[in-house]
Amino acid sequence: MSTATMQKNTHKVVSPAEWLAARKEFLKKEKEFTHLRDELSRQRRELPWEKVGKNYVFEGPGGTETLADLFEGRAQLVIYHFMFGPGWKEGCQSCSYLADSFDVARLHLAQRDTTLAVVSRATLPEIEAFKERMGWQFPWVSSFGTDFNYDFHVSFSKEEIAAGNAYYNFGTQGFPSEEGPGLSAFYKRGEEIFHTYSSYARGLDILIPTYNFLDMTAKGRDEDSLSYPMAWVRHHDRYNDGKMVDLKKLTKTSA
Repeated sequence: MSTATMQKNTHKVVSPAEWLAARKEFLKKEKEFTHLRDELSRQRRELPWEKVGKNYVFEGPGGTETLADLFEGRAQLVIYHFMFGPGWKEGCQSCSYLADSFDVARLHLAQRDTTLAVVSRATLPEIEAFKERMGWQFPWVSSFGTDFNYDFHVSFSKEEIAAGNAYYNFGTQGFPSEEGPGLSAFYKRGEEIFHTYSSYARGLDILIPTYNFLDMTAKGRDEDSLSYPMAWVRHHDRYNDGKMVDLKKLTKTSA
């Protein structure tokens, strides 16, 4: 029996009064964390900006789109750098795990003067086919043939991968793929566009609502015994163990 299983089988069970006392004590730590997160967010908003000097042009369903076009008339733009390279048969399953929440988030972000868009280096036909398969509606454009992914450090050359010196998450390191995940935020003032923030790796954790739910359960993410944390994740049309919610039926019922 593994240590993790033993811990689950021998977990302390107490009276309601003892449970409440323990919960209140832990609440103090949760509040400390909340206040620290608020302070971190405040400091993030005070970070300096850098002006975007290049005129990035992407390929979208309606033709070419500039970085300015992606704002859709709003002041703020959040771009998710989705791991999907040219020639790939499908997009990254971990990025897909995040992207399953994007359509709903976009509705609310728009109320706060913010647009969410997705960019990948895969060609537009590859993106469109995968997007249709997944049933997503969010704007997703191709940066194929441009410097965009490389400038924002989410794509790497074969030479960088071979040498183990890909620049990712603000440091040089070995990386297992020519594409990496990330998020970048931009602000538009008049005709000027500024890069205000980027985040990578575990910094993207907060974007995953499923993890936030699991973190509140007794088993948590339950990933310690896996070969890597997201080894259990599949594209949402590939769960075939009978536990999957039928998204088509759910959408039909909701409508």
